[in-house]
Amino acid sequence: MTKIFNLPQYTTRRQDLRNNSTQPEQKLWATLRGKQLGVKFRRQHGIGHYIVDFYCPECKLVIEVDGDSHYTDAGQQKDAQRDAYLQCVGLRVLRFTNEEINHNMAGVYEAIKRVIDDR
Repeated sequence: MTKIFNLPQYTTRRQDLRNNSTQPEQKLWATLRGKQLGVKFRRQHGIGHYIVDFYCPECKLVIEVDGDSHYTDAGQQKDAQRDAYLQCVGLRVLRFTNEEINHNMAGVYEAIKRVIDDR
């Protein structure tokens, strides 16, 4: 079986992303960390040649936080390719915008909790 998680060539990039996370990522991480939702999440986790914002191995759940670069045509095309790959390896992807996290954290929490409870 081919290794797809946390490939060594992306270690430095994953560390950089963890050390320079955006404010919405920090806000969401404060809710996900420490099994607050009953499951463990990892942040800036490598899957294939992608690095996802948050990953729960127990639920096979990826959570992505989308900033402005995701709203361009090129960004949306990249996101579609990324989502297709992640789904192909058996993962579910949830995407939230920075705006949703900043202005509707309760709704974001409920959406994530619903997926975790339905697994």
